[in-house]
Amino acid sequence: MTESARTKPLLTIRPRKGWLPSNPRELWEFRELLRRFAARDITLRYRQTALGVTWVVLQPLLAAGILSFVFGGVANLPAPPGIPYFVFALAGMTAWNAFSNTVTRAGGVMVSNASMVQKVFFPRLLLPLSTVLSTLLDVGVSLVLTGILMAVTGVAPGPAVLLLPVWLLLVLALAVGIGLGAGATMVRYRDVSYVLPVAVQFLLYASPVAYSLAAVPSSAKVWFELNPLTGLLEGFRWSLLDTTRPGAGLVVYAAVSSILVLVVGLGLFTRMERQFADVI
Repeated sequence: MTESARTKPLLTIRPRKGWLPSNPRELWEFRELLRRFAARDITLRYRQTALGVTWVVLQPLLAAGILSFVFGGVANLPAPPGIPYFVFALAGMTAWNAFSNTVTRAGGVMVSNASMVQKVFFPRLLLPLSTVLSTLLDVGVSLVLTGILMAVTGVAPGPAVLLLPVWLLLVLALAVGIGLGAGATMVRYRDVSYVLPVAVQFLLYASPVAYSLAAVPSSAKVWFELNPLTGLLEGFRWSLLDTTRPGAGLVVYAAVSSILVLVVGLGLFTRMERQFADVI
């Protein structure tokens, strides 16, 4: 053994004691790995499918078509004046898909990469964050489709369209917070993998995705307003389609709830991260 090898200090990796899973500088140093995780997620999702990435276009259109038929056709719920129900539903589905895809992918990403978590050192937060990047591809495609349909049907956005990135960030913050908490808990309790899809499916119908809050009966409206997604979806559609502006109280509640859920999710992820390699 050479003298330099004997005197070289050992690198000791210890879990962080703060409330953040990793410091921003460390995440920046691993940014290339984050990009590779996101690219791998997109590749695996559409590999060995007959239509490939065409599903990125077909999924939001099919979902919006089904919801338009159920709520606009069967239930006969009205869309805002001057807006076709399909366009209205597609705008809601764009925000909803950003939420649901992030939650489900971030929730299961730690377990699906168990061997990597056990053997390789990297900031564990990169795995759930990579699902956000891959989700943004779907959101971007949906926004382009919505924009094309708006142009064809003569629906024009108002000045509030400038706030669209803010609503999207709040939706992702809420989704990442839930995904981090669910993913960290799933490492120890695999029951979460069965509960999470059911809970997300329930939220789809308990949130004004394909209908507006105005269509909800007054007796049930207070329960819908307790759901942070209600304010976020209403605000997202207001920015994109120039619908009725949501109330200030609803907006503040949704924004504060999203940030609070993100902080709690980060804290839970940090607390349980120290045991991932041992129990996953």
